[in-house]
Amino acid sequence: MFRHRMFVSLTIYFISLFVLTSSLFAQSKSLKKIHVGVPAISMGNMIIFFTKEAKLFEKHGLDVDVVVMSGSGISSRALVGGSVEISPIATPTVMLSVVAGSDMVILAHTMPGVIQSMMVRPDIKKDEDLKGKIIGVTTFGSLTDFLVRHLAKKKGMNPDKDFALLQTGGDAERLIALRQGKIHAATLSHPAFILAQRAGFVPLWDFFKEVDYPWSEIASRRSTIQKDRDLIMRYMRAHIEGIALFKKDPDLAKKVIKKTLRLDDDGLAQESWEVFAKYRLAAPYPNIKGMKTSYEYVASTRPDVYKYKPEEFVDASFVEELDKSGFIKKLY
Repeated sequence: MFRHRMFVSLTIYFISLFVLTSSLFAQSKSLKKIHVGVPAISMGNMIIFFTKEAKLFEKHGLDVDVVVMSGSGISSRALVGGSVEISPIATPTVMLSVVAGSDMVILAHTMPGVIQSMMVRPDIKKDEDLKGKIIGVTTFGSLTDFLVRHLAKKKGMNPDKDFALLQTGGDAERLIALRQGKIHAATLSHPAFILAQRAGFVPLWDFFKEVDYPWSEIASRRSTIQKDRDLIMRYMRAHIEGIALFKKDPDLAKKVIKKTLRLDDDGLAQESWEVFAKYRLAAPYPNIKGMKTSYEYVASTRPDVYKYKPEEFVDASFVEELDKSGFIKKLY
């Protein structure tokens, strides 16, 4: 009797194990692999890390490999080269790439403006004080590089002569360089610019107020979309659901913010969540009207950009489909 019971128990155990293993194997086979290039670890790209942590990519049938890079320039080369299928690449970088012959395309702008500030040493009190100074940016060709150059020109300065730009890395690296005196100023996002203020640095430029620039893009390639539209649609569903959950679940959002940014400050994590939850767009259509700033910047080196219509740089069909189908409305 004992042996019979033991045999039955072992049989049930191995059958259960087989079913579980088979189920997990089938699930892994059903997930589509996608590579996402992230230009920097920052609040601007936090939705990607949040969506992965919340397992929304798996929910929509994706096995996502998030690859952290250094700036939009490097991410754009990875996208064009085919090593990633999706990346939040800065609009002017996309436009320059298309003018140069690539098939890169913007699928969404998920923020109406860029939440970054130019933080400077306290002895720098006006724009003219930046002359001869060193300003830290992520990399040349990155969003931070674009922001500094564009706003400097608007203020009558020459970014190639009046000051030096130094490739310093992400927010954390730029903040360290600022504290160590290796640079005199740096573009920083939230919460890095709050930490800079606590360390005695002061804001000189507020890019959200001074630059009309829709931010936090989602970019891909037309050839990738043509090859596997379903892959990109799955990503868009997951990312947009990630935005909704980020807005609705502050506890999970703050947990991911602290983990991703290596932040040990509940108050700062709360403030970061409040700012970005407020401005994240539920239906993040590509902002064609807001691309005027990018046109002006790109035209300074590639005036032939004006031969291209705004529609040639974007594909709004993914957000439009998810919006009209009621998918986005059901998330709120």
